[in-house]
Amino acid sequence: MKLHELRDNDGATKKRTRVGRGVGSGKGKTGGRGIKGQKSRSGVAINGYEGGQMPLYQRLPKRGFNKPNRKEFAVVNLGLIQKFVDAKKLDGAAAITEDALIASGLVRRKLDGIRVLAKGEVTAALNIEVTGASKAAVEAVEKAGGSLKVTKAAAAE
Repeated sequence: MKLHELRDNDGATKKRTRVGRGVGSGKGKTGGRGIKGQKSRSGVAINGYEGGQMPLYQRLPKRGFNKPNRKEFAVVNLGLIQKFVDAKKLDGAAAITEDALIASGLVRRKLDGIRVLAKGEVTAALNIEVTGASKAAVEAVEKAGGSLKVTKAAAAE
């Protein structure tokens, strides 16, 4: 087989129907849209409309609850912090604060605080001070000989 012998399987491609290109094409004049009415015009999208019947999305009950004042934390994994320390983007000897994480580019913005999760390995003894942390993250940092201090008691789990 040579490069110039390659082609699609039969029936794999289909020519696009050019609508409204003369009566002889079979899709001329009204272009397969029927006669008059809203749906024959351009710029019409009637998704979810069921001809006056109550639409499905309105018939089904609403579920759940969205807490209006919920806290949203920026999330950081321990493995990433270790990677940044290894790459000398974070100073492992000094305390790693939320501002240091933002300055290094690891976190874009603080939101309601930064929360550390336990994904990844920690080898260096790091002193981390953040708004929140998972129990597993605290254990992992302490196992490596460091400390993870949660600044706001309410945010910790």
